[in-house]
Amino acid sequence: MDGFPVTLTEAVCLGASFAFSGLFYCLYKKSQSAVNKLENAPRFTVDEKLKELLKVTQGACLQYAVIEGTVKSEEKPLTSQFQKEIFGVFQKFTLKEHKLMWNGILRTWIDTEHILHQRVNMVPFLLVGLDKTSVKVLHPLKAAGTYTEITYEKFIQASYGFGNLIEQYVSGVKPKGQLEIEEMLKVGTTLIGVGEVRLDADDTLCLLPPSDGSQYFLSTADFQTLLSSNYSTTLWWKALAVASSLAGAAVLLWVGLRYYRHLKFRWEQEQERRMFAEQRAEAARQPANEARPENVCVICLHHPRDCILLNCGHVCCCYVCYQALPQRKCPICRQRIDRVLPVFQP
Repeated sequence: MDGFPVTLTEAVCLGASFAFSGLFYCLYKKSQSAVNKLENAPRFTVDEKLKELLKVTQGACLQYAVIEGTVKSEEKPLTSQFQKEIFGVFQKFTLKEHKLMWNGILRTWIDTEHILHQRVNMVPFLLVGLDKTSVKVLHPLKAAGTYTEITYEKFIQASYGFGNLIEQYVSGVKPKGQLEIEEMLKVGTTLIGVGEVRLDADDTLCLLPPSDGSQYFLSTADFQTLLSSNYSTTLWWKALAVASSLAGAAVLLWVGLRYYRHLKFRWEQEQERRMFAEQRAEAARQPANEARPENVCVICLHHPRDCILLNCGHVCCCYVCYQALPQRKCPICRQRIDRVLPVFQP
């Protein structure tokens, strides 16, 4: 591709499409692997049969299994900060600030938010079965899935005066207010856990993140909903990977088309050069005649006019001066020159 430049925009778009395609494909494969593991994972109820099964299992461990039980606190449960009758084992308080930012490109206000403060409280908890068999849940913060519900939500609207309004329009930032959210995993909630189930030496059942790196899940939804949600996520990553790949292919196609036009232009130039070289060789074999003034190139005023410019049809310059033109435009009428042909004038 000698002499063919790839623009910065093309290079950036091509590199970005390859990078995003690789990223989305990796996320798709990871998500697909999680879905496959979920589909093939054995499902157990929390009871004495599970404990007996683990006792006869090598290593007293199920590397990936699905269990379901009711949440129970091992210690004194947490109390909701805003509703004292609600108790739980996991509590997360989030304070978000909402602002309107002026977008100069779209010429409109864009709603944005960022977290000002977040606090998490947790006590050890169990999943209890119908026969009171319990499984201790370890490292719940490492789990994916939705296992909390909103127990309190309040939006505190910002108040400002006339001076604040002027400042907002000058700075392009308009505060909307603050949002307080409390989320809790309540005592008594039915919870699904997906991960490694282990029987410790003290006869305690434990649910923990899988040692093989598989995805760890805790969810208040049923198993089919959890599976469908992860399958939808997989489809989204797949669609993004395909879209990024198609965008990269489109950029490659565009660069290839430009390269083809570049080669075609160079081939046409080479054909023109050969035709005019043959014409000059033929003229050299003819008896030398002094060029008439009306047949002299209008640019160099020395060589005879030996080319016709198309599509305007003017015969006004020699081929050497035509090649030196800064723009492919006729020196007489300034029309674009699409082709040039040799012309022999005796």
